[in-house]
Amino acid sequence: MKSKKIVSLAAALGLALSAFAGGTPAQAEDKIITVWADETRGPNLTAVVGSLADQKGGEWVAGYKIKVVGYSSFDALKAAVDNVTKDGPDIILGANDWVSTGASNGKLAAFTPSASLRNQFTASNWADLTYKGKIYGVPLDYNGVGMAVNTKLTGGKMPRTFGDMVNTYLANKTSKKLVAGLCVADGGTSWGAHSIASALGANAYVMKNGKVDTKADPINVTQVTANVKRYLLNANGKTNGFLPATDTGCGANFIAGKVPYAIIGNWKWFTYSKAGLSTFNVMGVPGVRAGTFGNAFGSVSGALLTTFAATNGNDAAAKSLLTRFFGSSAGQIAYQGVEKRPPANKNAAAQAGSVQKAFAALAVRNSIPQIGALLNPAGTVSYWDALPAFWTDVLVKNVDPKTAVTKLRTVYRKNIAAGARNL
Repeated sequence: MKSKKIVSLAAALGLALSAFAGGTPAQAEDKIITVWADETRGPNLTAVVGSLADQKGGEWVAGYKIKVVGYSSFDALKAAVDNVTKDGPDIILGANDWVSTGASNGKLAAFTPSASLRNQFTASNWADLTYKGKIYGVPLDYNGVGMAVNTKLTGGKMPRTFGDMVNTYLANKTSKKLVAGLCVADGGTSWGAHSIASALGANAYVMKNGKVDTKADPINVTQVTANVKRYLLNANGKTNGFLPATDTGCGANFIAGKVPYAIIGNWKWFTYSKAGLSTFNVMGVPGVRAGTFGNAFGSVSGALLTTFAATNGNDAAAKSLLTRFFGSSAGQIAYQGVEKRPPANKNAAAQAGSVQKAFAALAVRNSIPQIGALLNPAGTVSYWDALPAFWTDVLVKNVDPKTAVTKLRTVYRKNIAAGARNL
């Protein structure tokens, strides 16, 4: 039996479960479509479609039940996808930058959406799931972060510059018992923290007119070094405490009123709301000059079709589920009613909540696409390792800032050069 919450949601939206059925009654021999997801998407998707025991069969695709396998974390899901060679899932709920790798290693299968399905999303949404001219799934939702501001701690003020935040922290550190000024609650110190590095002038790559400018230098060493010294370090070269090198405890500290600014995920905002922290607003990380902002990674996640679906004999059924549920406005409204990310489907997005719309607008204003080909090319140091190492070098190991910035720039330039051929 599905939860009353989901049943009520479906009724309120006019979402009849029969709309996803193929018109045949449930059978004892119903087959299984397997969907892999992470620690939040897994339980949330199960809340919508029901567990195998809950499902009557044929509710979503004729002759099939939906088995949702949720992993303990996003990293655990990624590891499972990387390691699976047989008995894999039919569909994976994953990041757009998994497409290039999955298409290249033969784990993802091309999907051809109908014209009507194509029209329900923007061209950029489809581009996020395209590799060498082929689409590998359907756009699911916008995946991004924003900076939450506890206005109770800032005297009701929103920062105009990065320096404003540092000054607020230093002025109130002792009296308000602050443990940090800005921290990363969601997304980690690589993906979630890119907007912080970008605000200081360190970008993984440069976008121009909607495309990667592979000739542009992602980091001006002199400027970024000066910004790191001015905003993150004391005169003795050690951290001033404003930015922790790790994300440990950030969410709890933000909720407890010990940190005025925090990077939060658009899939997690309700956690802070439920905790009673209603005095926060969400914005981009302000740059060192007023009117500028750091760029977060902001692309759509996808429900990705795998080649295992064909091996499992479920190719047609999996494609049907992509079209009827994951790509449909009704399906995205139902799913995002629980998941709470901004839906990618245009009609679903128009009916999203105010916070979901705010995050979607933030992604449009202050984000760059997450391009896997430039972040983790074969034979180079991964971006995902390089940025966390940079924070550790500067904020923990007291490495000379210019040395640390130069090291980071070298990694980024090599990644861009190695990945440019696959754009």
